[in-house]
Amino acid sequence: MRENFSTVIVGYGAAALRCADALYRMGHRSIAMVCERKAWGTSRNTGSDKQTYYKLQLGGSESDSVRQMASMLFAGGAVDGEHAMQEAALSTESFLHLVDLGVPFPRNRWGEYIGYRTDHDEAKRATSAGPYTSRFMVEALEQALDGKVTVLEHEQLCKILVEGGQVKGIVCFNDQVGQFDTFYATHVVLATGGPAHCFESSVYPASQHGASGIAYLAGCRGRNLTEWQQGLASLRPRWNVSGTYMQAIPRFVSTDADGGGEREFLLEEPKVSPSLVFLKGYQWPFDIEKAMEGSSLIDLLVANEIRKGRKVWLDYRTNPSDLDFNALSSEAREYLAPAGALSGTPIQRLRKMNEPAYQFYKDHGVDLEKEMLEIALCVQHSNGGISVDGSWMSDVRELYVIGEAACTHGVKRPGGSALNASQVGALKAARSIARNPETVAEMGPEDTSLEREVVMAMTGEDRACALLGQVTQAMTQSAAVVRDKAAIEPLLKRVESVLGDWPKQATIAGREEIGLFFRLKDVLATCREILVAMQDYIDRGMPSRGSSLYTDSRGKKPSDLLPDSFRFQTGDVQAGLTQVVSGDEALWRPVHPLPTGDDFFEVVWKEFREGRV
Repeated sequence: MRENFSTVIVGYGAAALRCADALYRMGHRSIAMVCERKAWGTSRNTGSDKQTYYKLQLGGSESDSVRQMASMLFAGGAVDGEHAMQEAALSTESFLHLVDLGVPFPRNRWGEYIGYRTDHDEAKRATSAGPYTSRFMVEALEQALDGKVTVLEHEQLCKILVEGGQVKGIVCFNDQVGQFDTFYATHVVLATGGPAHCFESSVYPASQHGASGIAYLAGCRGRNLTEWQQGLASLRPRWNVSGTYMQAIPRFVSTDADGGGEREFLLEEPKVSPSLVFLKGYQWPFDIEKAMEGSSLIDLLVANEIRKGRKVWLDYRTNPSDLDFNALSSEAREYLAPAGALSGTPIQRLRKMNEPAYQFYKDHGVDLEKEMLEIALCVQHSNGGISVDGSWMSDVRELYVIGEAACTHGVKRPGGSALNASQVGALKAARSIARNPETVAEMGPEDTSLEREVVMAMTGEDRACALLGQVTQAMTQSAAVVRDKAAIEPLLKRVESVLGDWPKQATIAGREEIGLFFRLKDVLATCREILVAMQDYIDRGMPSRGSSLYTDSRGKKPSDLLPDSFRFQTGDVQAGLTQVVSGDEALWRPVHPLPTGDDFFEVVWKEFREGRV
């Protein structure tokens, strides 16, 4: 099948739907949304105990401003000023649009959207519609579109067509009919989410894959690819155990692979206090600055147990053996006391403070009153991504990248800022596309290159599936939280070897494996950029920062219970620089500063009237 449109949006999550919604409201009609399944993806299938949306403060007595919020986003490090400024300035417009569409964000009797503090934030900008905030966003935006744009499912992105540095369309594999479909477009918007399939230990929904590697193969550059957000999550189902799940102070237990040999490993000397477990609710993401004596030490101890071949569980049925309510920190007691949660068992405390958090697991077949919950330290969000400009356009002209696939976050980000970024980036891309009259792309020739790859790979021997598992397992072991040059270098060489000999090393048995074949190609291309970024970071002698620990034999260990590979050093994180990766080359440049000026009304009004804004 070959079709042509003005704009093709790849994806069907909160960012993709908002972009289509905005374009339609701006008068565009030749719009197609292309996705594998409407029901897949992170936005519809992820959440936490209280999934956060981050925006300008809209309630309470504390002062706030666009510039203050932008400064907070910029302070995360390695962030360009134009992204921080626009994610602040457009946060209220984007948030209230969702409110108008029916997303049930809570407000008080006076109409204030009262907020709370989230991680890496100093103001009460966070709000939530509950565990399923992003799902509500998807459903509201979907209802607003209601058949207004073409939606094509069963389409897996396999190639981006580029000519003379400008996008011409995309080629997808249709797994329903077993053929390649080509969609020509004047503009293409990638809203494919983070590269979720690169790591074995992941809290991304199993149905979320990403397609960043396809963009890198098309000539896009990556930025801040060393920066990820990682934290404790359950494995079945995949879900963040943040917030109340930690504030209820469950018992941490490890067992052997068969469930025997139970140990409360946090009680081994030097012990981790229950107060630190409580703090993990506020401080859920792993943060190297909290690893020595803070709550992130728990993350490393969990990771180490798993590295030893053991399983780690949360037990809400029984209190930790050393729990003494009177010995808890004042912060923990002052939080738990008003909630009536300074007594009882973890499950009683959890249900008293947040009944929906308990019901979530029960709805997914896990009754925390009766059984333990298996967890791991998992990749949760890519703070870097495909490099984009102030209109969310990539290095390929008219190829836009929005949502988590884009690079707009840095070393740290406030919790919930990703949902805001998805809406702001989508709006900016739509406005950039709509700056000129709508133009439907010309129909081009059929692309046969992918079919040739399939013919070469179809030897009857299935090596692609095993190779995908090996790469994702190695990425978790060597490139997730703990990163060691001795492991990253050979892994990068292995990835480059397969890509350099593609598709001879990635053979498949038959056409039913074509989707997996191109999934592997996407993962390998993404992993290459990530590993190039990490190796360059290490070669430059950069310190551990953000949600990563770079092994350094000269450093200190957070605990004597951990092996020497957990030694690290902190230092100047070079927050004023950002790393850009293209193929096997990495370079560093100063971040763009926060914009100033543009605040004299008559001048801005004139520019706006003349269409210069």
